[in-house]
Amino acid sequence: MLKIGVIGCGAIGRDHIRRLRNLVPGATVAACSDYFRESAEKTAQQYDISHIFDTGEELIGSGEVDAVLIASSDTSHAGYVLESLKQGKPVFCEKPLAQTSADCEKIIEAELALGKRLVQVGFMRRYDPGYREMKRIVESGELGNPLMIHASHRNMHQPQGLTSEMGVSNIAIHELDICRWLLGDEYKNGQVLKVRQSSYSVKGYDNPQIVLLETGTGCRIDVEVQLSDGYGYDIQCQVVCEKGTISLPDPYAVVTRSDAGRSVPILTDWSQRFIQAYDIELNEWVRAVENNSCNGPGAWDGYAACVAADTLNRSRNTGRFMEIQMMRKPDLYDVC
Repeated sequence: MLKIGVIGCGAIGRDHIRRLRNLVPGATVAACSDYFRESAEKTAQQYDISHIFDTGEELIGSGEVDAVLIASSDTSHAGYVLESLKQGKPVFCEKPLAQTSADCEKIIEAELALGKRLVQVGFMRRYDPGYREMKRIVESGELGNPLMIHASHRNMHQPQGLTSEMGVSNIAIHELDICRWLLGDEYKNGQVLKVRQSSYSVKGYDNPQIVLLETGTGCRIDVEVQLSDGYGYDIQCQVVCEKGTISLPDPYAVVTRSDAGRSVPILTDWSQRFIQAYDIELNEWVRAVENNSCNGPGAWDGYAACVAADTLNRSRNTGRFMEIQMMRKPDLYDVC
């Protein structure tokens, strides 16, 4: 059994623990840790976890842990990833990989020194059946070259403490990853636009925002990022190709007809929308660790998304596109 230590016992951390314990064969959660020890204690009791550690570093260094899953606050991600690499342990880190591209570069340098990939980033949309089918069609070439992507990321509620910058670096980070994955192309330029503001937005936060991107081959991408949209959690994506379009399907829902109307329920939470993707993601991660291989989004993907987010946030209020400058991609990230 692969013994996994989980750092962070908040909502997503507990959900991953439940998934690892109940849905992922060959793995067990051997340890947990949280900044608030009471949270770790409650989680350990609920899921019969044997070991609780006061710090993430202690958990990572423990002989009871073979691999690490990081679901703690964004500010802690880079430090825990680097410590995991120092210990030579495979690590799954929820997005974002780090809060700055400089920290992502440190992680890449640490992996290069080891000579192997140990980091996977929690870009779970790559495991969603809808996105995977879109990727298959793009790569088949049956619709010709991709030209544009239109996407939207709409949340029902605006989390407390969110800033305009986090709307890109924490929320739209999923679009920054999935669009470059769908196209198989890196970003060249980007800009964030402020539009007429919603009265449902917290004062001082830009909502909605429009993200504009250009790739190296000239594809154009626009992403609407809206929090507190007033109606539900709604993720949309359409790839426009030379001979047709490819659209992300809406989640399965029963259609009801009553009172001279026709209705379909809309989900309100990310965990409901991508539950299958999370299940597939952790199953494939565990299989990869067992086989000493890698097939998921790694440190380079976390870095690419972070560089794009940094550049987009710098472009805010400038009224112009800014070049997205990335380091040369090391050979390690072209093969597993």
